[in-house]
Amino acid sequence: MGLSRMISAAESLPGRSTPMPVPARHAVTGNPLQPPWPAGLQEAVFGMGCFWGAERRFWQQPGVWTTAVGYAGGYTPNPTYPEVCTGMTGHTEVVRVVFDPDVISYADLLRVFFESHDPTHGMRQGNDTGTQYRSAIYTTSAEQLAQARAAAAAYEVALVAAGRGAITSEIRESPPFWYAEPDHQQYLDNNPAGYCGLRGTGVSCVVPVV
Repeated sequence: MGLSRMISAAESLPGRSTPMPVPARHAVTGNPLQPPWPAGLQEAVFGMGCFWGAERRFWQQPGVWTTAVGYAGGYTPNPTYPEVCTGMTGHTEVVRVVFDPDVISYADLLRVFFESHDPTHGMRQGNDTGTQYRSAIYTTSAEQLAQARAAAAAYEVALVAAGRGAITSEIRESPPFWYAEPDHQQYLDNNPAGYCGLRGTGVSCVVPVV
C-alpha cells in the first residue's frame, strides 16, 4: 500500500541515471516499444490504476500501434516498481499508447479511459490504494489537453447525475515517461490469469467536439 498524499520533490527518492531495459518488440502487436514512431502516429499517456489491465484494454483497440507501461507524474528518474509502490517517487502507473488517428481518434481513447475505470476515486482505484494508482491523463499536444479537459467536464456531469462524485483525474501536459521493468510489459499477455483490477462506473462517456 502506498501513500495517500502526494509528496514533494524534496521528499522523493533519488532514482538513477541508468535507464530501464526495454524489450525490442511488443508481445502482441510485434511493433517497437520505443520511439521513433512511424510518421503519422500520435502518442497519449493514461493512468487508470494498476497498469496491467489498462495496457491490455488499449492494445485491444483497433488502430493502437503499440503500448508500453511505465511511471510518470512524479520526480524520481528511472524508478523501480518497488520504489513507485512506496509512494516516494510521486509517480503513478501509466500506459503509453501510440495510435493511428486515421483509425482511432483521441476522443475514442478518452472514452476507453473514462469508461474503463472509476475516475472519482482519488488516490486509489478499487482496492488498490496509494498515489501510484491515481487517475491521470498526460497529454502530448495542446489539442489533446483541450479535448481531455472538455471530456472530463462533460463526463463529470454524467457521473454526478448517476450519483457518483467529482472527477479526480490529473490532467496536464505529459511529464517524462519512465519505462517499467520488462516483466511488466504486456503482463496479461504473458500471464493471462494475472490480476486485472479495472472496474468502470457503468456510466457512458460522450466526448464533446472541441
